[in-house]
This record gives sequence, C-alpha cells and structure tokens, in this order.
Amino acid sequence: MISVVTYLLAVFAGAIQGLTEFLPISSTGHLILFEKIFGISQDRFGLAFDASLHLGTLLAIVIFFFKDYLKILNLSNRLLVKLAIGIIPAVFFGVLFQRQIDTSLRQTWIVAAAFIAFSAVLVVAEKFGKKMQDKESVTLKDSLFIGLFQALALIPGISRSGATISAGLFAGLKRQEAAKFAFILSGPVIFGAGITEFLGVVKKGGIAGGELNFFLIGILSSAVFGYLTIKYFLRYLSTRTLYPFVIYRVIVGLLLLGSCIKF
Repeated sequence: MISVVTYLLAVFAGAIQGLTEFLPISSTGHLILFEKIFGISQDRFGLAFDASLHLGTLLAIVIFFFKDYLKILNLSNRLLVKLAIGIIPAVFFGVLFQRQIDTSLRQTWIVAAAFIAFSAVLVVAEKFGKKMQDKESVTLKDSLFIGLFQALALIPGISRSGATISAGLFAGLKRQEAAKFAFILSGPVIFGAGITEFLGVVKKGGIAGGELNFFLIGILSSAVFGYLTIKYFLRYLSTRTLYPFVIYRVIVGLLLLGSCIKF
C-alpha cells in the first residue's frame, strides 16, 4: 500500500526530473540524491519510479517539438540522418556500460566530482563557442561530436543537456539553437531508456494498483514541469549565458564533497 506522502514525493520527483532534465545541471545526479534523502527504494517500486519520470520528460519533448519531429520524418530531410548519427554513441556506451552506470557510478562523490568538473566545460564552451549558426547548419561530423558528448552524460552529474548544449556551442551554434538540437536529439535516447525500464517492470510481474498510480503521477508531473522548462529555458538562452548554472553546479558539488554527506 503506497501512502499519500509517497504520491507527493512522486510529484516532487517529477518536478525535479522535469526541471533538471533540460537545465544543464544533471537530472540523474539530482534524482540519485533525492532517492537517498527520501529513502526511495528501487527494490520497492521496481523500475516504475525512473521509468515514469523519463517517459514524462519524453512526453514533454514530443509535445513541444512535435512539428520538428514531423519534419524530421521526411526522408528527404538530412536532419533525420544527423539525429541517427548523434544517437549512436549514447546507445553504444549505454549498452556497453549499463551495469556500471546503474551501480558503481551512482555514488555521491562521483556525482559531486562530475558536477564540478563538467562546469569547466560549460565555461569553455561559453567563452570560445562562436554562437553564430542555426541547427540546420549542423554537419554529420558535428552530429557525431554532439552525440559523443551526449554519451558522456551517462556519468551521473554531468547532465545530458549541459553536455550536448556545450558540444553545440563548440560546433558554432547559437545557445538557443544548440539547446533545440540537444533536446530533439535527446528524445530517442530518453525513449529507449524509458521503454527499457518499463519492460523491466513488466518482466518482474507488472505494476500493482498503487504503483500504477505512482507511475502515472510521475509521468504527469515530469511532463508538465519538463514542458515549462523547455519553453522558458529556450527563451532564457536567447539573451543570457550558462554561467549561472555553472555557479550552481560548483556550489552543489562543493557542498556534497565538503560536507561528506552520508545518507
């Protein structure tokens, strides 16, 4: 039997996922800390917890970029090929190192180190990125480069959006255009992760009534907060830099390392 408090935690977790999936501050890192602080057990909920949150952000991406995905499905549009190339590294390394990603890399000190270390990459991207081109100018080589950066985000604490936006800036894209390409690129990867987790839930015997509600609440919360984050973050990037997020990442990372948090 799942309590009302647990449902509220699902809403809160969805808000965290929706916000941090698209901001360059690492959704996985924040969710790992959230799970440990509130004692959310993967064993208790199977894979419903993570699956609901990922599918929620996927829903936000599909709704927000629906017209863009329709254009991509046009086989004469080279963006489809570019996205396919950009997805390959994350899929390859995700499958190759899935066990390590789900176990040994989910340690607090690793999350903290990644928060701090990758902040330097964001600074360099901001400082040296030319920020002149639109996403349509992305080449096949750029797609592979951005895809490799997306694969780096398999390490908790790095941030998928932070990694791909940084790569886009290095490739010469404007901040807003780099974010758009990054979010569109993340859709298929999030879909793959969400479906994999969902199949894991089904394989273990499905989802009980209470867990189904937990699953749906997580999806809805994550989708709503994710959609709003995409909308306003893109607007933010049209005139502002990533430096405030760099400061946030460093502060969080230092707090985690300095206080030696034990959950």
